[in-house]
Amino acid sequence: MNAPHQPSAAAPRHPVDVFLLLHDGPKVLLALRAGTGYADGERNLVSGKLETGETALAGVRREAAEEVGLRLGEDDVHFTATVHHRNRNGQGRIGLVFTAAFEPGRHGEPVNAEPHKCAGIEWFPFDELPAETDRYTLACVAAWRSGERLHLSGW
Repeated sequence: MNAPHQPSAAAPRHPVDVFLLLHDGPKVLLALRAGTGYADGERNLVSGKLETGETALAGVRREAAEEVGLRLGEDDVHFTATVHHRNRNGQGRIGLVFTAAFEPGRHGEPVNAEPHKCAGIEWFPFDELPAETDRYTLACVAAWRSGERLHLSGW
């Protein structure tokens, strides 16, 4: 049985993350983190923190452009799920997961646009995600594949 929630003296802080699950048929695009100081050597979806004053839709489109150079219109991305994740440091995070079906003629070809934070990008079959895939990314993929609108991860 879970222990009852104990209120903290500190004000709650739950960063909001946005994720893009870009799929091309049975494959998903993953990046290999490097040089960030957090989860380096692990694979993750195109993602990042929502900036102050930014809508979730604008945030996921911005991250797609910054990280992999894609041009996504508002109608190209679709809200899929919310993932409430507790990271390896015990911090709670809220992730908003969006999907987009890859269309190279509309979006451009993905490139590693942040080589200082990413060692490369690669397509992987959903059923064969690499062992080094980050838990938060795995939770996002699981929520999308199951149709679960709210997915708890790490609690």
